[in-house]
Amino acid sequence: MSRSAVLRSLQTIVPDTVIEQNEVRDIFASQPDVGRLAQRIIGASFNGSGIDSRHTVIGELSSAAHTDEPVFFDRESGLLRSPGTKVRNDLYVREASRLFVEVARRALDADPDIVAADITHVITASCTGFHAPGPEYEIVRGLGLSDGVQRYHLGFMGCYASMPALRAASQFCAADPDAVVLVVSVELCTVHLRSTEDPDLIVANSLFADGAAAGIVTARDLPTPTPGVRLDGFHTAIAAEGEPDMAWTIGDHGFEMILSTRVPQIIGETIIGAIRPLYAREGELAAAFDEGRVGDRVQHWAIHPGGRSILDRVQERLHLTDAQLHPARETLRVNGNMSSATILFVIKRILDDGASDGSRVAAMAFGPGLTAESALMTVATGAA
Repeated sequence: MSRSAVLRSLQTIVPDTVIEQNEVRDIFASQPDVGRLAQRIIGASFNGSGIDSRHTVIGELSSAAHTDEPVFFDRESGLLRSPGTKVRNDLYVREASRLFVEVARRALDADPDIVAADITHVITASCTGFHAPGPEYEIVRGLGLSDGVQRYHLGFMGCYASMPALRAASQFCAADPDAVVLVVSVELCTVHLRSTEDPDLIVANSLFADGAAAGIVTARDLPTPTPGVRLDGFHTAIAAEGEPDMAWTIGDHGFEMILSTRVPQIIGETIIGAIRPLYAREGELAAAFDEGRVGDRVQHWAIHPGGRSILDRVQERLHLTDAQLHPARETLRVNGNMSSATILFVIKRILDDGASDGSRVAAMAFGPGLTAESALMTVATGAA
């Protein structure tokens, strides 16, 4: 029987510029094109987000920044500017390329048993910019990988994209037991934030942030115990009634997120049916799930923190404890919603918090469609 693939050597990076939630709230609320109703929506969205701070590649948003020719934010006047999509994408290309290579290198350097020559596949995920040659090419060239490495990019899928990336990596390893897959996600959501009175875009402004994550997936029997998770199974479900409530489109002044206030409700109504097939494959977990006790049998929950209200609804429907939601809520509090990279941040936090070898992890991420990606994992530290 073939060995299950393991995700190991997870590494994360955030840009240097920190934006405090109360400060960026006041910036958006003070724009001259924002009326009183929109100001109230901004206050409620930012204050109720569950976020204290976020990170951005836009240095102009730093309180210490001074720019003679501001592009995104004129700190002297307090005005947000509205550059076109090309300007925003150019910033994405420059900064994302650097982060893709840097976080991939950190994952490779963190693995005691894997070197560059071992990498057989590179899978990248991002929905906040486009360029070709793409990020998977940049990683191959930047890390000196073999030209023959198989390269795949999952583009414009949204917040759940790291899950199909891990699933594809697991499938590559099932097909080739010697495969070593580098999975990398970089999202620069803040390059698309802009002043608006649109409630959906206001919610997006209050949540999204920048971040990068990478890990190595392999089924090789490696000698050094390294914290990671065995990838046991995946499932995809679609709540078609939510299609108009979560979407990601391209506008003249950046990409535009549709994220309606109905999303938490839809997730709450559909989540049981969406993840039941995943648990049905495992006898004891299937019984516990049907009895509403799955939280008793699965210790760790890596839930994509799309927003505080989404986490609230998931916790309520699945009867999870505050401790089980802590990794997701803490990731949201200090980093915001970094789209597809976020779920990898949550998994890393679970491992860094000392999850015991053999304990189970349930992972879930939500995105346009409305798509729900779920996975079951097992902590594999190699500890006795």
